[in-house]
Amino acid sequence: MTKSAWNPVVLWSKPEAERAGTPLLVLFHGYLANEEDLMGLADYLPADFTIASVRAPQASGPGYTWFPLMSDADYSVDAVVDSVADVAAWLDTVRDGHTSVSLLGFSMGMAVATTLMRHRPQDFAAVVGLSGFVVPSQDNPFFHDDELQPGGMQFFWGRDQADPVIDAPRIEYTHAWLNAHTALTKILYSNMGHGINMQELGHVKEFLVHTVLRANTRAN
Repeated sequence: MTKSAWNPVVLWSKPEAERAGTPLLVLFHGYLANEEDLMGLADYLPADFTIASVRAPQASGPGYTWFPLMSDADYSVDAVVDSVADVAAWLDTVRDGHTSVSLLGFSMGMAVATTLMRHRPQDFAAVVGLSGFVVPSQDNPFFHDDELQPGGMQFFWGRDQADPVIDAPRIEYTHAWLNAHTALTKILYSNMGHGINMQELGHVKEFLVHTVLRANTRAN
């Protein structure tokens, strides 16, 4: 039986008629949130972007999740791959007409963004990870980590060193992986907890202007 295409709930920052020829930035929310959670960031990000905030596929508690928590018994890398493969297929239906595609993920959404990047390293201009983590691939062929080189993919990682949600083993793994596979901009924020603050948003805006908008200008 053929699996039907995933048609997610998506909030857009621009009407469809105004999206062509713009860079696309796709937002992935965290555990138990929804597509509205990150859409408030749009006012603090470069207006040149069309922003799409996507709802995770699985209802859970008061919101939605992309895959089971890594601490849950039913977590597996296959569950991550199944979810992200659907996202990749959906992206293929909307990316045409945009000058580039960049990704931003918060918490579990950072795992989604980085897994997409690892699946199709050539597809994305830049990736932003906020208070999140990278999942171990366990040699799953969905991940093409060998195509990502240090100093290549532009990556912004912001977090609070005292984040109470993302544990030390995941932080250590994520830090090592990002150093080995990306051009990493890492910034720590005090008293932010497991969240996002205005200082960080200012840095994310600067990062996207420098790595995506100015790069597009140079390319043209």
